[in-house]
Amino acid sequence: MRTFPQPQADLGPLALYCQHLTLSFSQAVNPTLPAAVIEPAETPFGLHSVCRTLRDANAKLERFAWLGDQLAVAEWTRETKEAETVYEQPGHHTLSCYLDGGYRTERQKLPGRFGAPTRLCALPGDHESRWWVRGQMHFMHLYFLPEHFTQRAVRELDREPREITLADRTYFEDARMASLCQSITDERWDDPDGLLRTNETAHEVMSLLLQSQGVSRAGMTLKGGLSVATRRRLRDYIEAHLAETLTLGRLAEVACLSEYHLARMFRTSFGLPPHAWIAQQRIERARLLLRVTTLPLAQIAARCGYANASHFSHRFREALGVAPAVYRQVLKAA
Repeated sequence: MRTFPQPQADLGPLALYCQHLTLSFSQAVNPTLPAAVIEPAETPFGLHSVCRTLRDANAKLERFAWLGDQLAVAEWTRETKEAETVYEQPGHHTLSCYLDGGYRTERQKLPGRFGAPTRLCALPGDHESRWWVRGQMHFMHLYFLPEHFTQRAVRELDREPREITLADRTYFEDARMASLCQSITDERWDDPDGLLRTNETAHEVMSLLLQSQGVSRAGMTLKGGLSVATRRRLRDYIEAHLAETLTLGRLAEVACLSEYHLARMFRTSFGLPPHAWIAQQRIERARLLLRVTTLPLAQIAARCGYANASHFSHRFREALGVAPAVYRQVLKAA
């Protein structure tokens, strides 16, 4: 899996420490690691990233944190009389939410449409845009890889990941999404519990963003992969039998394909190989049960297909960096 570009060597000792720990969007953050939060003076990511562009434009990075699950968040402030800012294919998707100011900032191809608190922008990784920035601004950004955005499509939109991309949208309004972005900003990111709650909120934002701003790729012709009916049959079968042992052979029978062909076609249509998709669904079900039920860990383990509570705890901690009991305690407290 492609990982998000990591902090470069010229960004200071803490960024190098983050790089040493190999924090990336393909790994779940361990909230106990102090390196999850980057010093405000430092800027993560690569040459064309949104972060680097803003740093070069003298915007102030107030806070930055890796959230795990291929997600990162940043809080920015900026004040200028007038300046042009250009984004050139940053390579990652960005959701921007204005928290304060921005009243005279506009995108050049949309003159007369200005920013304001609670207004949102969706910036795809392959987009290019030019902006006139004027006055004071306070905003937050959620950064994520295209793969992470589209992998939700099978479960939430009944679409293939390769069909979907993020729309290029400027100053759209969504009260629920803006409220969640504000709550992310209100959290402490240097606190393990705060990071965990921020991660949960970011996932909710991602779901809303996919539903409202996920669009079909222009001119996309699907080749290979599973038929729509077969993909749905496999998705529903896995969901219904998640508590059981699921093998490639059994899935191949459900799909009426050879194991060899299923393995290749499953990855094309689901964005992950079968074992990784099943593991992801087990973690997602466990997160849901921990949030909304009081079931003992042993029962949650059984419902999610883990051998026992110990196996469940190990896999959950491996994925989220925190034990199931702690995860439940933090979210219940919120």
